[in-house]
Amino acid sequence: MSILLGAIADDFTGATDLANNLVRAGMRCVQLIGVPQGEVDLGEADAVVVALKSRTCPVEQAVADSLAALDWLQACGARQFFFKYCSTFDSTDAGNIGPVADALLERLRVTQTERLLATESERPGGSQTVMVPAFPANGRSVYQGHLFVGDRLLNDSGMQHHPLTPMTDADLVRVLGRQTPHPVGLAARPVLARGGAATRVHLEALAAEGVRHVICDSLDEHDLETLAEAVVDYPLVTGGSGLGQALPEQYRRRGWLTEVAEPGRLASASGSALVLSGSCSRATLRQVAHFLEHHPLGQRGGFALDPLELAEGEAHLEAALAFARAGLAEGGPVLVYASADPERVKAAQQALGVARAGELVEQALGRLANTLVDEGVGRLIVAGGESSGAVVSALGLRQLRIGDQIDPGVPWTQAPVEGREAPLSLALKSGNFGGEDFFTRAFAVLARLTGDEVLG
Repeated sequence: MSILLGAIADDFTGATDLANNLVRAGMRCVQLIGVPQGEVDLGEADAVVVALKSRTCPVEQAVADSLAALDWLQACGARQFFFKYCSTFDSTDAGNIGPVADALLERLRVTQTERLLATESERPGGSQTVMVPAFPANGRSVYQGHLFVGDRLLNDSGMQHHPLTPMTDADLVRVLGRQTPHPVGLAARPVLARGGAATRVHLEALAAEGVRHVICDSLDEHDLETLAEAVVDYPLVTGGSGLGQALPEQYRRRGWLTEVAEPGRLASASGSALVLSGSCSRATLRQVAHFLEHHPLGQRGGFALDPLELAEGEAHLEAALAFARAGLAEGGPVLVYASADPERVKAAQQALGVARAGELVEQALGRLANTLVDEGVGRLIVAGGESSGAVVSALGLRQLRIGDQIDPGVPWTQAPVEGREAPLSLALKSGNFGGEDFFTRAFAVLARLTGDEVLG
C-alpha cells in the first residue's frame, strides 16, 4: 500500500473540501473518518485525507490525534504530507493550528520513512512549513499576511461572530505568532511574482534565519501554482484546499502522478433527500432563507431546532423527526436547521453555556441523521464542520469515496451503509461555502452526475 499525498484535516468538511480539489486536479482520493485502525483497502488511491475533529478540541487531543494520523499515513508510504485547516484560519490564541503544525514538523524530522530522502539536509523544508489558507475560488485571499474574505478583512467578514472560533484579527503572522513559540515569517506577493524558484530561495533564506512557519500571500490561482512549485519537495505543507488543487500538476511534472479518467465518478443515487444544518455562518443563513422561500412550511419546508427547547427534553427532537418524516413522505427534500443569527446564538450560549449549546445541537443532528437514514434517506447534505463531524460519527461512517463538485470546496461523496445495498450520497458543506441556492441546487447536481431523477 503506497500513496503520494497523505493529508490530515482538522474537521470533516475541510477534509471533503481538500479531497474535492484533489479529485478535480486528477488524483484518485479516499477520505477516511478518524484515525484508521490497522490496514484499510485504499484501492488505487493516489491521495488519502484523514478527517479529524480537532479544530476546537483541547490542544493536547488535537496534537495526539494528528500525530496518530501522521504515523498511519507514513506507514502507507506517503511522499508528502498536508495539514488542512479552514481557509478562514479558524483557531484561537491557544491553537490548534500552530501546536499541530509544530508537532507534525517535529515528528517528521525524527521519523522520516525510507520512502523520503535519507537526511533532512537533502530535502528542502525539513525544518520549515508554509501556511497557505487562501482559496481564491471561494473569495479567500491573503495580502501582506492579511486574510480577506471577498473584499472584507477576516475580522469584518462575519467570522468575528463565530460561536467557537471568533476571528478578530486578520493579520495571520500575528495570529500564528500567538500560537507557537517559533518564528513566523511572510512570503509576500512581490516575492511570488518572481516565480517558483525565487519563492523557494526566499523560503530557504527564512529557514536559515530560523523561521519555522511562513504565512504566504495568495491572490489568485497563479500564486497558488507558484507556491506549489516552490514547496513540492517539502515533507509537510499546510493550508486550505486551494494549495491542494495546485499540487497535483507539480506531481505530474515530476513523473509521480499519471493521468486518470473520471477520478470522481460515483454510483447511482437512491433514497429520499434531507438537509441538516448547524452552521450559523452568513453563507449558510442565506442558504437556509433561500430554501425556506422556495419550500414554504407545510410544503416540505424547514424545521428550526432550538437549543433551549432541546435542553428541556425529548419533545422538541421528536417534533423535528415527525416534521421530517412527513416531508420526506411527500417526496422531500426536507430541511432541519439550528442555524440562527448571532443574537439568538448568543442568547442560547448565555443560557446554556457555549459547550452545552453546541453539544445539544450536534447530538440532535446526529440522532436525526441516524434515524432518518435508517428509515430510507439516501441523499444527505450537512452544513457546518462541527455538525458534519457529529453526523458522520453518528452514522458510523469510516470511508468516503469523493465525487464531483457541487460548488467550490463541496463535492458529493458516497459511503457504504451497513444493511443497505446502495451507498449513501453525502455532501458535507463548510458553513462559509456554497451559493445562495446550494441546498436546492445540490440535489439537481447529484441527479446529473448519476443519471437519476431530479428531486423536488
